[in-house]
Amino acid sequence: MEYRNLGRTGLKVSELCMGTMQFGWTADEATSFDVLSASFDAGINFIDTADVYSRWIEGNAPGTSETIIGKWIKKNNIPRHQLVIATKVRGQMSDDPNDQGLSRQHIMRSVENSLKRLQTDYIDLYQSHSVDGDTPIEETLRAFDDLVTQGKVRYVGCSNYPAWRLMEALWTAEKNNLARYDCIQPNYSLLKRAEFERETASVCKEYGIGVIPYSPLARGFLTGKYRKDQEIPKDSREYKNERIKGYFTENNWALLELMEKIGEANGGKSISQVALAWQLSDPLITSPIIGPRNMEQFNDNFGAVGFRLSAEDKTALDKATAWE
Repeated sequence: MEYRNLGRTGLKVSELCMGTMQFGWTADEATSFDVLSASFDAGINFIDTADVYSRWIEGNAPGTSETIIGKWIKKNNIPRHQLVIATKVRGQMSDDPNDQGLSRQHIMRSVENSLKRLQTDYIDLYQSHSVDGDTPIEETLRAFDDLVTQGKVRYVGCSNYPAWRLMEALWTAEKNNLARYDCIQPNYSLLKRAEFERETASVCKEYGIGVIPYSPLARGFLTGKYRKDQEIPKDSREYKNERIKGYFTENNWALLELMEKIGEANGGKSISQVALAWQLSDPLITSPIIGPRNMEQFNDNFGAVGFRLSAEDKTALDKATAWE
């Protein structure tokens, strides 16, 4: 297992990050415990969650994923210092109109609730889940800066920020001597490259921002479970989601064939392992976020650890998915 610096922070994180949006949704508590234990035993020290996971499921309380993680840590006596826990704030947590966004009021309220659910006294990486256009960035960063000073948060980051918003935050932090975003979480995969690569990638490189992409398998399309002229598997999380069908193009079917050939030529690696290796072979990427909902998916994802593409294979994938 390779461990990498998270941007310019002092944190070293595993080359794969355990995403937990599926906990309490497509993975029940017992399965979530199994996945967490297997990942920890395998050397994955980086766990990503959010306070809204998985509030959208009827009967779930806000912070279900955080609660499961906290219970797992306590049940298994996991040494807290051996984990790097990342969570996020921004989403609507109740019917209260002020219980959402990136205002100081909401951040201060939310961090306390996240700490309780996670059963910890600090969060390693606290992230803005998305932009809040109604709150000045200085207010958000001052709140984060106070949390860092108080020791409740080690570092702060953001998710789903366009390049100009990230630059605005970096400039504001520098001007006012505030904690800055040291990490970004973009939606990035072989099938969604332009949004990150067009501008944000160069900002991250220039300013030493860690990059932890979510959905590196493109909502499961880059696992190979979807095939041309075949029905969508009934057990797919995306079975009723029309967005997955947007990937059903001739170019993308050809991409799967190419990835399958590359995997076979590299000792029988799966399509998903090739997709993860494409990111792991890029020095700009810190740690792709995986989201296995069972042990079979975890074992497949984990097979990407240590796997790097040759320059020839990476170039072939780059050309097959070029966006310019």
